[in-house]
Amino acid sequence: MHRTRGIAGLSVAAAVLVTTAAGIATAQPEAAVVQAREHVAGRYIVVLEDGARAAADGQATTLTQRYGGAVADTYSATLNGFTVREMSERQAGRLAADPSVKSVHEDGTSRAVADEQPNPPSWGLDQIDQRTTSLDKKYTYPNTADNVTAYVVDSGVHIQHSEFEGRARHGYDFIDNDSDASDCFWHGTHVAGTIAGKTVGVAKKAKVVAVRSLGCGGSGPDSATVSGLEWVAKNGAKPGVVNLSLVMDTVGVGDEQVKALVAKGFVVAVAAGNNGQDACTASPGRTPEALTVGWINQGGSRSGNYGTCVDLFAPGGNIYSTDHTGGYRTGSGTSMASPHGAGASALYLGANPGATPQQVRDALVDNATPNLVTSPGAGSPNKLLYTGFIGGVPSRCGTKANDEDASIPDAGSAVGTSVTQDSCDGKASAALPVKVDIDHSYTGDLAVDLVGPSGTAYPLKRAGGVGEPGGIHQTFTVDASREDANGTWRLAVRDVYRFDTGTLTGWSITF
Repeated sequence: MHRTRGIAGLSVAAAVLVTTAAGIATAQPEAAVVQAREHVAGRYIVVLEDGARAAADGQATTLTQRYGGAVADTYSATLNGFTVREMSERQAGRLAADPSVKSVHEDGTSRAVADEQPNPPSWGLDQIDQRTTSLDKKYTYPNTADNVTAYVVDSGVHIQHSEFEGRARHGYDFIDNDSDASDCFWHGTHVAGTIAGKTVGVAKKAKVVAVRSLGCGGSGPDSATVSGLEWVAKNGAKPGVVNLSLVMDTVGVGDEQVKALVAKGFVVAVAAGNNGQDACTASPGRTPEALTVGWINQGGSRSGNYGTCVDLFAPGGNIYSTDHTGGYRTGSGTSMASPHGAGASALYLGANPGATPQQVRDALVDNATPNLVTSPGAGSPNKLLYTGFIGGVPSRCGTKANDEDASIPDAGSAVGTSVTQDSCDGKASAALPVKVDIDHSYTGDLAVDLVGPSGTAYPLKRAGGVGEPGGIHQTFTVDASREDANGTWRLAVRDVYRFDTGTLTGWSITF
């Protein structure tokens, strides 16, 4: 018994000796860690050097084995790095000094930027389709954006709400780490309703994907928002709009991810923040690539953040929209303004599915109504969101048209007419508008193709199906981005079946 105790004592002494020696051997320099306003204890977001492009999983494992902590998530689509949990301040400092690490950030707290209000009627939709602040009790919209998907990175969405008509689905929940991104707060459902609700929404048929990064109290780790943006970059469909009605605590990380999402082709609408300060201090709304939206109340008075980082203002006070219980409620803040911007972006993409995020942002900013915002704040653009202009990307090189008639023989060979473009350098658009006018007694007989300068045929309409006697009078959108704009373009029409004839009366193509 005494021998056992002696051996145990020796073992403990040896363990202490080994630990002490290891501590001396592994002592390393420390570097500064970027501080958050409200640090989630033990969690850090790690950004790797650009040259350290080994698989993020492997890098994260190696570094946490070396310095401590456990890997919470890894990023490669929008950020070269990872999130670590269960790490001490000293370990984080040592990690920050590693040559493969660009920076280490305390994992801060993302927060929804909205306030609850009583229940007056909503006015936001009434405002954005007109040039004055005198409401006319109408909302006129150019399309329903049924080809666009809106990604709501927020507190989740009550996808069964009747306003979404089955168009909403779960993406992922980065609070509970599962595939059910239901809303237990209200904020995300309210935002989604303003974007795409059938009666309360701007873009009434857009699809909605819920990505949950905020908890039941309206806040969550910044790393959950980082993971949500990474998920969209890897899984999102285009044309797509991302809405961020939140502010992040960790300096810089959200900014880089917004830039990466825009580079991947997603429009990102962001709340400017509610604190009545310079919006350039709020991340990620300060990111130039984002559409950063400030907040006005009914009548045009500004609330919330201001400054040069705001792109435009939109309705945000007492906005009536969907609630996570299946009903409705009002909310106020830049959280409510941003989804007006996201919905307007979806409308623009509905009309111009090939438009880039920069084209969408520029179109909304350039066509916003000037000088309606009261006291916009130092440095702010006095611009109020306006959707009435939406109808197409401004023409780069004009329109070429051919009004020559061409008879379409019954069950015969293809006929057509041509136009020539010789003053439009570069490639044609990915959303090339082609307006076609054909008189025909049964449109089901017709196959219509646009033939580019390369000889490639782009089908506009295939023969078959249920036809109509009125002909074809329609504008088609063609992805002709592989074609040189200059050259001869031909519209070819063929009647495939017997008994009906008609005439190609004209067509045009806008470059």
